[in-house]
Formats: sequence, structure tokens, C-alpha cells
Amino acid sequence: MIDLIKKYNVQTPRYTSYPTVPFWNNKIDNQIWLTELEKAIESFGGDGISIYIHLPYCESLCTYCACNTRITKNHLVELPYIKTVIKEWKNYLNFFNKKPLVNEVHLGGGTPTFFSPGNLDYLLDNILCDVTISKTKSFSFEAHPANTTTEHLKVLNKHGFDRVSFGIQDYSLKVQDAIHRFQTKEEVENIVNKARELGFNSINFDLVYGLPFQNLESMADTVNEVIRVKPDRVAFYSYAHVPWVKPGQRKFTEMDLPLGEDKRMLYELGKEIFLKNSYSEIGMDHFALNTDELFIAKGNNRLHRNFMGYTVAPSKILLGLGTSAVSDVYTAYAQNDKTVEGYLADINKAKFSIKKGHVLSTSNIERRKHILNIMCNLQTELSYEEIKTEEFKNILQSLKSFEQDALLVINENKITVTESGKPFLRNIAACFDEFISNKLISQNIFSSTV
Repeated sequence: MIDLIKKYNVQTPRYTSYPTVPFWNNKIDNQIWLTELEKAIESFGGDGISIYIHLPYCESLCTYCACNTRITKNHLVELPYIKTVIKEWKNYLNFFNKKPLVNEVHLGGGTPTFFSPGNLDYLLDNILCDVTISKTKSFSFEAHPANTTTEHLKVLNKHGFDRVSFGIQDYSLKVQDAIHRFQTKEEVENIVNKARELGFNSINFDLVYGLPFQNLESMADTVNEVIRVKPDRVAFYSYAHVPWVKPGQRKFTEMDLPLGEDKRMLYELGKEIFLKNSYSEIGMDHFALNTDELFIAKGNNRLHRNFMGYTVAPSKILLGLGTSAVSDVYTAYAQNDKTVEGYLADINKAKFSIKKGHVLSTSNIERRKHILNIMCNLQTELSYEEIKTEEFKNILQSLKSFEQDALLVINENKITVTESGKPFLRNIAACFDEFISNKLISQNIFSSTV
């Protein structure tokens, strides 16, 4: 394992999209984007859509965080922002010839529970009043255990939210101090119990390995405490150290971080404890009980991956609302202005706020299919037409190294990741990425695989 970690520990995308954002051609504007949206609604609108709402505000900066956030204690920013998100949504509604069927809603951030229960109620009243909600819907939100109240839970549950993702990260006080993220075991257990009492049937915990000052002992303590509370699923993410993107990460240095094999051993220890306690490994970085939708979707080959991570609602239309939010209409991606001020100004001029994007080529779509199959199902199958092409011959050749290292098996046109290959899913998926080269990987674009 040590030699493999050294060999494959390179900067590689996490593949929540393909092409990944740094390689978007950005040959897109509002008109091009809306043309692609109209085509998607005509082709896929009847299958339902997903909605992501980015709520960027936090009262304090978590130094490990790489999300797009705005730090403030001024809660007067809430209502103007929410009214602008509602206006953006109403602009999108004009493109549907009937009430859209909504499969999925996710509130992300930032910290959605920064917003008052009353303002969240107002937001969701206006977002959901002109839609049809799918019978198999999945509504979820991200929450900080230390500022989520019973009233937050009641309001969200009233609107059909049945899943909550609590950002735990680590229980060690030394680690919490370094990353400036504080919550006690008691706070976490109390809010989880309250969520369950109110009818939330899926509780997710976010943990991060590779944080400053983590070691095997502290990791075991954190994971065992998680096991005691028994969330339905756990996202066990690798810390992405990108201080050139997020200067807040410079509160600590690389000398404080577990790196390479030491970092990977933290994951392996956590994985061992989870597997011994009725959790199954799902795709990359995720674990779930066999009663959870994520586990069931994996068994039925319905697991999907998009900008929200792994999901059980593979809508071909994902509309992102709010600053920096990304939308995906299968043939194109678009991202809103990353600044709160720019986003508010754009939407309040009665237009959209598209600042970056990409219209996918036929080759992009084919390669994305294989990358998703690898990331979700640990296997993919090339068509015989693809095998005959030069580009896929080159892909198969690049996969030979992984086969020699027993990380995958190539059987004619079928590629299957082995148990040993799971830690290197990102590397394997990168073989299908036409934009990746050694020169580009060596630059500070992505986080390291391990």
C-alpha cells in the first residue's frame, strides 16, 4: 500500500462533474445557457428536476473549509439574499410550460442554519408553491450542530425535508481549535435525537480525515463516538489542503498535517470501525447502513454523482440558485457569480448571473458516462464501437498500469475496480479525462488523491 500511495498520490479531480470546472470552455452566456435549458426541459423535464440552493453565510470561518462562504454576524443580510434567490427561481419558472416535478432539494452553504427559521420558511414557501413534488422526493440540508435549533428542524420538516447532514468533522478539542469548528458530543447527540423525534429518517454526519493534529487515537475516538450515535450514513472526506485557493487554511502548516501513508491510515482505521459496525462502503468516501437509501441505490445501480455528491435522484436537470451555485442540464453547466454583491446585482437587474460554464461535446458526454460508472458502480463497460477508436485504445492503455497493480480488472470491454483499487477511484477515473496531463496535474489546480 505504501508504494501505491507514493505512486498515485497526485493532484486529481473529485469528479462531481465532467469536465471539471478548471477545464470548462466558458463559451457560454445567458442566452446560450437558456437555450440549453429549454432543450433539456423538452427532453427530460417530465422526469423531474433537482434544486440546489446555496446559502453562503457563516458567523465564523472554519479554517479547513474550501466552500464559497461569506463570514458575518450581521443577520440583516438574510432577507435581501433570500428575496433574490426567490427572484432567480421565478425567472427559471418562466421556462417551464407547467409546474416542474421536483425530485430533490438541497440547501447547502455556508451554513443554511445561519438563517432564521422564519426566513427559511419564507424561502421554501416561495420555492415550493409553484411545483409538483415527486412521491419519491429527497429533501436535505446541511447543518452546524451548534446553531441548529428545534425550530429550524420543525420548519424544514414541515416543507418535506427528511434528511439532514450535520458537519461534525472531528471531536478532538485540539483539532477543533485548529480548524475553528466547535461542537460538543452533547450538542450533536441532542440535535440528532430531536431530528429523529420530528421524523427525519436519514441522518448524515460529515467527517474529515487528514486535518491538522489528527492521529490514529483521536480518529478512533471520533469514529467510535459517531458509531454510538449511529447516523444512517457518513461522508468521510479527505481534507483538501488548498491554501493557494483558501488562505484561511494557512492558520496551520503542512507540518501539522498527517500526510501520505499517515493520512491514508486514518481513513483505513475509520473504514475498519465502520465496517465492523454494520456500515457498508459506498462509492468513494461514504458509508451507509443497509436501511439507508444510499445503500439501496448502490444495490440497484441507481447511485448517481453530481455537484451535491452522491445522490439517489439522478435528475438530468439540476438548477443551482444563489451565489456560486452550479446548474447542470445534461448538455451544459453554468455557474453563478461567486461574489454575493455580483450575484445580487445581476438577479436584481431581472437577468441571470451566469459567469462560467461549459457546453458539452459528444466526447465529453461519453467520457462522463464512464467516469460516473467508475465513481458510482466501480465498473464500466465500453461499447465495441468505442474500443475501435484511437481515443479509447489510449484510455485502455493508460489503465494497464492499474491492472498491473491489481487495482482493476480489464475483461475485454469491461473494466472493474477491485477492493484494493477503491482508494484510487479518482486516479482511475482520470484515465477517461481528456483534459488531464502530467503537466496540468503538477500545477495547483486540484487537491491530492491521498
